[in-house]
Amino acid sequence: MRVGVTELLVILLIVLVLFGSKKLPELADGMGKAIRNFKRGINTDDEDVTPPAPESAKQVTQRSGVESSIKTPAPTEVEAERKT
Repeated sequence: MRVGVTELLVILLIVLVLFGSKKLPELADGMGKAIRNFKRGINTDDEDVTPPAPESAKQVTQRSGVESSIKTPAPTEVEAERKT
């Protein structure tokens, strides 16, 4: 059973509707990086072939060495009404 041009266009249209036109390039870029990393991992004997995270993605620590905690937002009026 072969997939023709019409079937590929229908699949592409469904993917476009599901993810939107802005998200598709990001998905394609992520898939390309994943495939490259997978191929690199197969061809090398190293345990970890994941590229290092960029400097902006690293977690910032305070001078005391204690990581800052994540603050949660205060409950909204609707959430306060649900609790009562």
